[in-house]
Amino acid sequence: MSKSALLVIDLQNEYLPTGKLPLVNIEQAAANAVKVIAKAHQQGTQVIHIQHIFANNEFPAFEPDSNGIEFQDTVKPKADETVIVKNYVNSFLNTNLKQVLDTNDVTELVIIGAMSHMCVDAAVRAASDFGYKVKVIHDACATLDLEFNGVKVPASHVHATLMAAFEFAYAQVISTEDYVS
Repeated sequence: MSKSALLVIDLQNEYLPTGKLPLVNIEQAAANAVKVIAKAHQQGTQVIHIQHIFANNEFPAFEPDSNGIEFQDTVKPKADETVIVKNYVNSFLNTNLKQVLDTNDVTELVIIGAMSHMCVDAAVRAASDFGYKVKVIHDACATLDLEFNGVKVPASHVHATLMAAFEFAYAQVISTEDYVS
């Protein structure tokens, strides 16, 4: 029998409009995250929150002891929920995430959070590589506009590209509405 866990990645103040890395549609993604988390609670699914903190101030965001590292008010972990602090993009890298999942016999991960093109991407691919069945709730994730080699890529295109790649080889990609119904 398969057992699921919900992975809530980096829904922290740094990504709000008042933070150092405001994401496009972060408020809507967080509102959907609230619904996904509520459904997980209703189903008795383990909820694991990932908190990104750059340990050595090597990046001008997610700095230790800053407001930016705090969880957004709407998705703050409950006292009985697991919080895993990470210092890298990948939630599995140098953390005990895999140990927590394996100790709890988790075989399926539902993933939500930020940023679609970085931390969500790294977690989805790593989870798949570790053999977990992965589901991504696309509208409970957010990202930002990017630029490469003079080409500006709107956040909606960045997000769609990642979701298409996940669906192609790494995960089932569904909406909040489909998850909660």
